[in-house]
Amino acid sequence: MSAPANQLLSERLIDVGATLSWYRHGCGDPTTWLNVVGRGVTSTGEMIRATRTPDGPGTLRIGWSDSPDTDVDGIPGISLAAYGPGAAWMLKQASRMLGVDDQIDHELENDRQPAVAKAARNGRSVRMGASGDLYHSLLPTILEQRITIGEAHNQWRQLCFNLSEPAPGPFTRLLLPPEPGVLARQPSWWFHPLGIERKRAEPLQRVAQHAAKFWDWAVLPASEARAKLHLIDGVGQWTIGNVLGPALGDPDAVAVGDYHLKNMVGTVLASEARATDERMLELLEPYVGQRGRVVRLLQMDGAAAPKFGPRKRILPMHAW
Repeated sequence: MSAPANQLLSERLIDVGATLSWYRHGCGDPTTWLNVVGRGVTSTGEMIRATRTPDGPGTLRIGWSDSPDTDVDGIPGISLAAYGPGAAWMLKQASRMLGVDDQIDHELENDRQPAVAKAARNGRSVRMGASGDLYHSLLPTILEQRITIGEAHNQWRQLCFNLSEPAPGPFTRLLLPPEPGVLARQPSWWFHPLGIERKRAEPLQRVAQHAAKFWDWAVLPASEARAKLHLIDGVGQWTIGNVLGPALGDPDAVAVGDYHLKNMVGTVLASEARATDERMLELLEPYVGQRGRVVRLLQMDGAAAPKFGPRKRILPMHAW
């Protein structure tokens, strides 16, 4: 006799929807679709992601439901399907994306800081998965430099609509990330109507030029991958801190230089409404090795710094 649906879901132990959420850049991401019904370990849904692999373009579908007939690495209710030349690579990567090999014996639920302990308890089922795809992670993250997240997500959509091709499989309107050779050939002025100024266009092109190296970098220890990425002009601490988590599953990666993050950490850990990056790292020092996990759990638990002053008017760059 099969287990009841609610028992099967409670045994999943991974919040699949929340775990997979950091691979998507905005609700309108043309390369990564995510549909989640419910919350926590009892949620159901699917993620469909198109990317470029060492073997060529591929599309991966990860579905999770109350079905007793499917599982992945012991996680019940998980089903996989993949399409295109990169299908085998993506199927192999799926368990890492789900965070199956994430080390969760971090003891954060017993932390002396009440906010950290509470966030860890509420997020105990969220794993630090890894896509293994630095190129795909870097492009939208570079676009998020120096501008609002809404503008960046719109520019990511426009970049894909203009330079990408349809993804393998039956998913209409799903797009691959831009092919590196095509992206690298665009002159810097081409990006201007999309709202992408030269200081972000050039790092996009440099990342495209080095795309073939990223497969080797993605299997290095996080500290070595970080050092390699620092060699690319225009890819700095903020970008690397945002990429090493979802691409490599690094639980210690922190985005230094973020406009809001330092203030959130200062507020939660020291009741300081405003902080510097140096102060943020000082407050996170007790969590070295898990700093990125702490920040992610606090954000998912709704932590934020107080806001002061009026909202800033956003003027699109092409209208400057």
